[in-house]
Amino acid sequence: MATSVGTFEAKTHLAKLLERVEAGERFVVTHHGREVAVLAPCQRPANPEETIRQIRALRRGMRLAGLDPRELIEEGRRY
Repeated sequence: MATSVGTFEAKTHLAKLLERVEAGERFVVTHHGREVAVLAPCQRPANPEETIRQIRALRRGMRLAGLDPRELIEEGRRY
């Protein structure tokens, strides 16, 4: 369960809140009683090598299906 904290309090005590987040706590930031953000610890992968292996396996399965990469680059430059 996350602790609710208002935007003014979050702004005023951000450093202390971040210390508590680093220790594992979670906060919901509210603005006029409406939930607007969550302060939570970052989810770090347990094994970076496994994550890299999964990304490489995913990339092997992706193909451009006959598209010319140069055309895609030019298309991206238009925007």
